[in-house]
Amino acid sequence: MDQPAPGALSAKSAATADSEVLVVLVGDDGVIADDRSVDAGTRGLLEAAYDAMIRTGPMKAPVTIPAPDGLAAELVVLSRVTGSADDEALRAACGAAFQHIGHARSAAVPLPEQSQRAVMEGALLGNYRYNRYLDAPRAEDRSGTDRIDFLTGRTPTKALRTMLAQAQATAAGVNLARDMVNAPPNKLYPSEMASLARATFKDSEVDVKVWGPKELRRGGYGGLTAVGQGSRRGPRLIRLRYAPKGATTSLAFVGKGITFDSGGLSLKGAKPMEWMKSDLGGAAAVMGAVMAIAARQLPVNVTGWLCAAENMPDGGAQRPSDVITIRGGRTVEVLNTDAEGRLVLADGLTRAAEDDPDLIVDVATLTGASMVALGSRVAGVMGQEETRDAVVHCATEAGESAWAMPLPDELRATLDSEVADIANIGGPNGGMLSAAVFLREFVPQQAWAHVDMAGPGWNSGSSHGYTPKGGTGWGVRTLLQVAIDNS
Repeated sequence: MDQPAPGALSAKSAATADSEVLVVLVGDDGVIADDRSVDAGTRGLLEAAYDAMIRTGPMKAPVTIPAPDGLAAELVVLSRVTGSADDEALRAACGAAFQHIGHARSAAVPLPEQSQRAVMEGALLGNYRYNRYLDAPRAEDRSGTDRIDFLTGRTPTKALRTMLAQAQATAAGVNLARDMVNAPPNKLYPSEMASLARATFKDSEVDVKVWGPKELRRGGYGGLTAVGQGSRRGPRLIRLRYAPKGATTSLAFVGKGITFDSGGLSLKGAKPMEWMKSDLGGAAAVMGAVMAIAARQLPVNVTGWLCAAENMPDGGAQRPSDVITIRGGRTVEVLNTDAEGRLVLADGLTRAAEDDPDLIVDVATLTGASMVALGSRVAGVMGQEETRDAVVHCATEAGESAWAMPLPDELRATLDSEVADIANIGGPNGGMLSAAVFLREFVPQQAWAHVDMAGPGWNSGSSHGYTPKGGTGWGVRTLLQVAIDNS
């Protein structure tokens, strides 16, 4: 379930690169590329072609044209860079070009003078396709470009080689998370997620440990046990531990991994259930981030916790009004079995806190209320103010959209229960916030932030920028940046 991250540095120029496709980024001031990768003559040809294209109106999507005479490539894809041409704008424009290309044998991208890594990431992220269950002809037709050359026009420097390795590590982590979210739920369920983790980190510096149903019951993990008891496929708690020599800072990332969410006995409607394989997006982000962190050999201790369960409504399923006991002893009245993510996260957060890390960040496709508040492309971040703002900053640096949200103390009263320490849902308003208030109960001391990525974790519309339809891999780059900032 791994996606290749093709990419190589080439000393060729835009004129001499004999690829099938040449990708050209164009901004307000013309072609965006280093003069050594695009000489003056080639620049003039490409800008003339671009000017001809926009005479009919603004170019809102990449356009493919035959390569002008004098270029070795067969085709040119022109992609518009909007706004200030910052890292994210370049990343998105390059990614959009590769979403547009379709299958090609080879493609070349002239690198700009600045933001080279962003362009590399955009290409590698935009080149993603999920075609695992298509027959051979359709799979080939819906595959990405086989090889991507990043043109430097000179012998690649050590700095550029490092940038490419970093971009490849990031893309591999994001694309792993996308694969996990896109996987059919009959192919990726809790025990298979554990198997995937073992296979992914075999012969790596990441240690994998798995708790199965019996160990979870013995360990008092009442949230995972209760959510998973309605399925024939039992729950798993998966720990990914990366502990490089000499690292002194410890981070814990906790991910919601509901491999399919029917809602349990509080059954969802048929239409929203169609994309509930995406409810493992938080766990996928954690796994992809740990993969990227280890690949980059960052000097920071990171423990990833994947809280995996399938929320199904069979005769053994938990009922509304059940009382369960989370690890550590706090009791929860389950008023709605479709508010299950916070139950498995409560176990994961409690266990993560036992190791006393310096920072805990949980990520989850947790509430539809977050999408009502912030739309489908922005995650909500809650927690202690300083920690929350630091995570939002990391998301912005990484190019992922997130917004700081409050944790109103008055919402705690809406979670009061007559029969347990806390109920799993509050009142009808502020559902994203009350879910975070619930989770706060299970992180007693550590710096903590909660990320509700229900919107950006899944793209039900058309692709945009480097983001494909389906699983987006959102959160991997934010968590990676958290690790970078704490290294």
